[in-house]
Amino acid sequence: MERDLDREPSRVPRAAADGGTTRTQEARPSGAGPPDRNAAPRVLLVDDEPGFRSPLAKRLERRGMRVVEAGTGEEALDALAAAPADVVVMDVMMPGMGGLAALARIRADHPAVQVILLTGHAAVEDGVQGIQEGAFDYLRKPVELEHLAGKIRQAWERKVRETERAAEARFREEMEIRMVTAERLAALGTLAAGVAHEINNPLAIISEASGLMRLVLAKEKALPEDFARKVENALSKVEKSVLRAKRITHQLLGFARTPEPLMRDVSLTGLCDEVVVLLQSESVRAGVFLERAETGEDVRVWTDPQGLRQVLVNLMLNALAASGPGQKVVARAEREDRGAVISVADSGVGIPPENLTRIFEPFFTTKSASSGTGLGLFVSANILKGLGGRIDVESRVGKGSVFFVHLPEKCSARPVQGPGADWLETARNLERSGENGAGADQRARGG
Repeated sequence: MERDLDREPSRVPRAAADGGTTRTQEARPSGAGPPDRNAAPRVLLVDDEPGFRSPLAKRLERRGMRVVEAGTGEEALDALAAAPADVVVMDVMMPGMGGLAALARIRADHPAVQVILLTGHAAVEDGVQGIQEGAFDYLRKPVELEHLAGKIRQAWERKVRETERAAEARFREEMEIRMVTAERLAALGTLAAGVAHEINNPLAIISEASGLMRLVLAKEKALPEDFARKVENALSKVEKSVLRAKRITHQLLGFARTPEPLMRDVSLTGLCDEVVVLLQSESVRAGVFLERAETGEDVRVWTDPQGLRQVLVNLMLNALAASGPGQKVVARAEREDRGAVISVADSGVGIPPENLTRIFEPFFTTKSASSGTGLGLFVSANILKGLGGRIDVESRVGKGSVFFVHLPEKCSARPVQGPGADWLETARNLERSGENGAGADQRARGG
């Protein structure tokens, strides 16, 4: 090999001549995407002879490679744990953990790393065995520098190709999941609107019949007073139940975001109360107290109640799922500069710091496949973005989480595209109908 030993300063710190390990400071984060083909390969050079290793490291650095040195197999594993390399160039015969033993550990712990083995004349069999066990190639000592540099670049290219193929496979799998989920969401929206519409029909009839019975009761003077009072109470219960059922069907339709938000003056305090009532059965089932904190003011903004209702349902359901029996979930609506904020706080399990930056990503969830799709927070964030607002979170593991929904005083009406369906006009008609059961039914049918 070349004997040029001029002392050019190294661009990457290396270990002292006693064979100690140096950690590179240019490691790519774990879980990053495919490596850049134009980047310099990161090479870990492992040999127990400093007089051979250090000059070779200099030669490789001059050829645009980033080199870290290690003197033993154990040091090589430590270096990889601290700063993953792209290619490991490693002597087979070393004291302690030899090259083949280190190769087995590298293949198990760092399968993407390519390994080139260096062997002496008498250890060719070891090189062949190394290839059988997963090494990229082996070279005999003394090493011809350009030959070694070429092998390192070939190993680097293989790593890039394998990483790109793996990333492409993951992307295809994710897109297939997204397509299936989008189809299921569209079907669910159509079903929800159909069910709500069909329920509204008999509700309208019940409401009209109740009104008719009240008229008859008011005109009938011969009925005993006690009996008339019982009938009056029964009719009141029927009418309250009808209103409750209508609110539920409107909430069901509220899960479908329309491309054109219906902007209006909305009481955030009242909206929080509405969602709390809607989710009471869920909170009772979970044994969690769900309530709205009393602030003494009616906080109002100009916004889309349909979209905002969906956001609050998502946040409160998540809070209930994160809480245990006896714990509490509290919603609060307050004014802030140039707008308002709704907070949903729980004292549940909290969110680990490593997940805080990912919870608004589509399909990210820590729940089982049967418990969640990972779309709730992603959809909520997009709804708020379309309304000119935003969502923030504060959380501590074991202490709970608080989600903050920030809204301007007058929200914009930028459409947020969702899965389209032929029931959008029905949803708009029912939303505009208010609490008039018969009118809602007639307008939904176009009558």
